[in-house]
Amino acid sequence: MPPESQIPIAATVKRRFAVSLALFYSAVFAVSGTHLPFFPVWLKAIGIDASWIGLINALPALTRFTTLPQITAFAEKRQAIRIAMMISVLATAIGFAAVGLQHQPLALFLVYAFTCMMWTPTTPLTDAYALRGVARYGLDYGPLRLWGSAAFAAGSLACGTLVDHIAARDLIWIIVAWAVVAVMASLLLQPLDGVRRKTAETQAGKALLRDGGFWAVIASAALIQGSHVAYYTFSAINWQLQGLGGLTIAGLWTLGVIAEIIVFALSPRFSLHPSSLMAIGGLSAVLRWIITAQEPPLVLLAIAQLGHGLTFGMTVVGTMSLLVQRVPPHQIARGQGYYAACSGLLGATTSIASGAIYARIGDDLYYVMAAMAAAGAIVIWSARHRLKAHPHSDESGG
Repeated sequence: MPPESQIPIAATVKRRFAVSLALFYSAVFAVSGTHLPFFPVWLKAIGIDASWIGLINALPALTRFTTLPQITAFAEKRQAIRIAMMISVLATAIGFAAVGLQHQPLALFLVYAFTCMMWTPTTPLTDAYALRGVARYGLDYGPLRLWGSAAFAAGSLACGTLVDHIAARDLIWIIVAWAVVAVMASLLLQPLDGVRRKTAETQAGKALLRDGGFWAVIASAALIQGSHVAYYTFSAINWQLQGLGGLTIAGLWTLGVIAEIIVFALSPRFSLHPSSLMAIGGLSAVLRWIITAQEPPLVLLAIAQLGHGLTFGMTVVGTMSLLVQRVPPHQIARGQGYYAACSGLLGATTSIASGAIYARIGDDLYYVMAAMAAAGAIVIWSARHRLKAHPHSDESGG
């Protein structure tokens, strides 16, 4: 048993880790809170047409299955996840500043591609760092992650307020400002103790790739989360066309994030198996996208937005719980990389197709998203019995 004098030190280290991670999550998701709803608005404001918007918005997803897995694997191999997070946000801030200086589609596409190569590893690396901390300090993922959601809402609201007071062509600089805040927050991240590796690491990596349950989890998550593509890419544009102001649009996004925060906060109390949580997320997405496709009145649209807590939040909680159960701690960044790659491949395909589909059928695109979510729910429900057995030892940390 450790000496009594060491107990307060351990508690302080645990608290420091939690606070610094919460601050970093907050800064990173504040960038997303301004980028996701309003980057397409900025693209439209500088004269980019719908087809190019769909193509440009596919770049984050494209990098998730090309460069991102290599970056996460390299950071894990070098035991440099925290350093990789710091480099990633610094390059992101520089990249978005360069994007803001571009106005021609091809040049913007190329600069944004480099930015996405640096930016998209941030969240998987942060989740890997967080899950290692969860295992190391006995914390819960949801309460840590909710600070990112809260900052997403704050960033979206702040940007939505400014939309009605500044030129849409200047929105990119709000994204840049939040990226700079993320750089400063990264300086506070605490080092984690190194994770012991098994001698048969290569064989363990191959075993992970052969784990059908693992692939069921990431395929289902990719389908359910990928069904949000139409919402992320075209909701703000479409709601503007329906006469909604910037603050109202930001408010609708914020309602969804508030519901997401509640789900994260309550997640330690959930008693259902994580696979059931994911199935609930998928079925909720089917209903949400069918309602959204009807161009409902504002009150009903607001209610549908509250479903984001289920469609996104519940899916994330279930996914992360299953990944902690099935992936050894020394491979968690690699597992996150595979998950991001699968999501990226499907997301890129969906984003590219959605631009062309939206140009032809408008809001009926949401019916395609409902079908994707239904497929994700079916995949995870079909694998639920297999997922109740953990494939590795007590090293899981879950």
